[in-house]
Amino acid sequence: MVQGKISSKYQLTLPTEVRKELGVKPGDKVSYEIVNGTLQVSVVRPPIEAVLDSVLDEFDFSDLQKMTKNDAVTYVHDLRGKDD
Repeated sequence: MVQGKISSKYQLTLPTEVRKELGVKPGDKVSYEIVNGTLQVSVVRPPIEAVLDSVLDEFDFSDLQKMTKNDAVTYVHDLRGKDD
């Protein structure tokens, strides 16, 4: 079990082991829930669909879609020299 302290401003610092295990970085969001008198902290991760939508909205993939004929799997296999 890893322990930490609450600062005078009621802030918690996640110990290095916890940060590494959870893969969190500055700016990540967490949620807090009290269950039977125990504080549970969870990392809030956006659904993968939201991440994909934001990437697709940010970049123009029309040239890549034309080049791959909308078949990215075949395109990647061709790049890697795989026949299957």
